[in-house]
Amino acid sequence: MIDISVVLTGRYFSMQHESLITIPNRYVFLGEIEQLLKRDPEQSLLLIDVVRFSDVSSSFGYEYGDKVLLEIANRIAFLFNDNAIFGRIGGDVFGLILSGGLQQNQLYDFYSHLIQHFKIPIQCNDHAFIADFNVGAASNPKNNSDINYFFSLAETALKQAKDNKFDNFQYAHNLTDNSSGRALAFKADITRALDQNELEIYFQPKIELNTLQIIGVECLLRWNHPLDGLIFPGALIEAAESYNMMNELGYWVLDQAFKSAAHLNSVGLRLKIAVNMSPSQLYDLKFANKLMKMAQKHQVELSQFELELTEDVALSNSILVKKQLSQVRALGATIAIDDFGKGYSNLAYLRDIEIDSIKIDKSFIMQIDESPVNRAIVEASKLIAEAANCELIAEGIESIQHLHILREIGVSSGQGFLFSKAIPINDFIELANKDITVGTSFVRENQLA
Repeated sequence: MIDISVVLTGRYFSMQHESLITIPNRYVFLGEIEQLLKRDPEQSLLLIDVVRFSDVSSSFGYEYGDKVLLEIANRIAFLFNDNAIFGRIGGDVFGLILSGGLQQNQLYDFYSHLIQHFKIPIQCNDHAFIADFNVGAASNPKNNSDINYFFSLAETALKQAKDNKFDNFQYAHNLTDNSSGRALAFKADITRALDQNELEIYFQPKIELNTLQIIGVECLLRWNHPLDGLIFPGALIEAAESYNMMNELGYWVLDQAFKSAAHLNSVGLRLKIAVNMSPSQLYDLKFANKLMKMAQKHQVELSQFELELTEDVALSNSILVKKQLSQVRALGATIAIDDFGKGYSNLAYLRDIEIDSIKIDKSFIMQIDESPVNRAIVEASKLIAEAANCELIAEGIESIQHLHILREIGVSSGQGFLFSKAIPINDFIELANKDITVGTSFVRENQLA
């Protein structure tokens, strides 16, 4: 017989559950939230949905599925042992109560920790599984004691996480039953973010894998939200696309990239700078002319820039895209295909569009040391890149094993957390000036150079 008081105080948390039945269920879990809100309304909640778990049960049977789900539950419980109270909301959805009114970026860190941990496969009998998750997060609004409102926030966030294009994480800080109201709020957010200088460009170095030198940098958008702190702007970008404001946002990013290039040049860091293009920019017939004016304004050369587009953009309107990209390349900029292989199998566009780089999607790199198929995909991508006279760039390099394998295959450049996450420009300059062979102390300790 389980002592429920032990479960609710979290002391049972460090034990291994022998059955899914022993995990606090929805009603026990909600009861605990209710008690916590009475003592301290500053609480945060994560709802964790196991992606496509029904495939396991339907393929191997429900008894086997329960074994895998129990292993997932125990690993989540162990992972957050000292920081949260754990429960099973139902089916393949779990909950974590975190003490404190945490901001979005803090809750995103919990999500990232979860995703990183579950890159280690789950072993069950003769099979291995990689678990992935949708996560909805919410912080209890100030002075709110209504458990239903708080829980509904997290449920709304989870629903949105399942629909997200950019990330499997979503945060909610207010609740509305009107989706158009939410979208209008985001439209106002875009306008305010641009007017109030809430947006910022972060920089992730691109590394020459054999010498470990910085040879370039990718510009990534971050949003300094007045309430939620620094966040990843996936929802902001989706709203910008839906309200035809992506051009305004995209040109702001480009202008900041040119401005940053001029600053980096002035401190002796002349690097190739990669910037993402939005589809709407490629439909703007003045795109090439605007690029040229930005280069003149900031006194930098367009040859210093690499413009990245995704495969779906390359396939969306081949005649217009080909014309626009041809004009951009004529001005000296280079073109890269981002997230190569992520969602499209039609590679015919590679025959029709002149490109300079292929950035293979990080999902193939992250498991390259465990999956022969992933390695084969990277090797095939290298052959395609060579045939197209392109550079192959690896994204998502996170371990020494990844680096060694990519070197063996002959991939010459890449980026990832092994070297550096995306950081503000001043931090990037400091990092580069310490030692141009970035990754440095970590790399040297492991004798990778």
